[in-house]
Amino acid sequence: MRIEKCWFCSSTVYPGHGIQFVRNDAKIFRFCRSKCHKNFKMKRNPRKVKWTKAYRRLHGKDMTQDSTFEFERKRNRPERYDRNLTENTLKAIKTIDKVRSRREAKHIETRKKGKKAQLMREAVKELEQSISLVKAPSVLKEDKSYTLPKIKVKVSQAEAKNQPMEE
Repeated sequence: MRIEKCWFCSSTVYPGHGIQFVRNDAKIFRFCRSKCHKNFKMKRNPRKVKWTKAYRRLHGKDMTQDSTFEFERKRNRPERYDRNLTENTLKAIKTIDKVRSRREAKHIETRKKGKKAQLMREAVKELEQSISLVKAPSVLKEDKSYTLPKIKVKVSQAEAKNQPMEE
C-alpha cells in the first residue's frame, strides 16, 4: 500500500481515494478531493492559495527546514526485509514523531511571540478611543486624566474661502 501526496494541497491520498489526472506527456497528478482538482483545472497556483501547505511554508507559517522531514522523503528503491531493521525503524518513528511535534510547537511559539505585545497595543488604543463606553461622561468631565488632550489646528480664513465646495 503506497500513500501518495496530493499535487495541489500536499495532503495524503490513500489508495482508492481521490482523483488521478494523467496529462498527454504522461505526467501523473493526484488530488485528494474535488476541491483540489477544480483549483488545478482553474490553473491556480498552490503557492498563492492560502489553505495549501505550499502557501503556509512559503509565508513562514509551517516549518520548512528540519532534519525530520528527511525520513518522510519518497524512496523508489525497494529495501530487503530485515526483522531487526524493521523493529528499529518502528522505534525510531515514534521518537522522530515526538521530536517533530516538539519542534513544531516551538516554531508556533516563536511565531506568536510578537503577537501578544501587538494585541496589547491595539487594546490600549481602542480603550483610549472609546473610553466613554467604559467610564460615565460625568466622571470624564470631572477627572481630565481619562481623556486625551485636544489638538488645536489653525486654519486661515483666506484658504477656506478660495477652495470651492465639491458636490
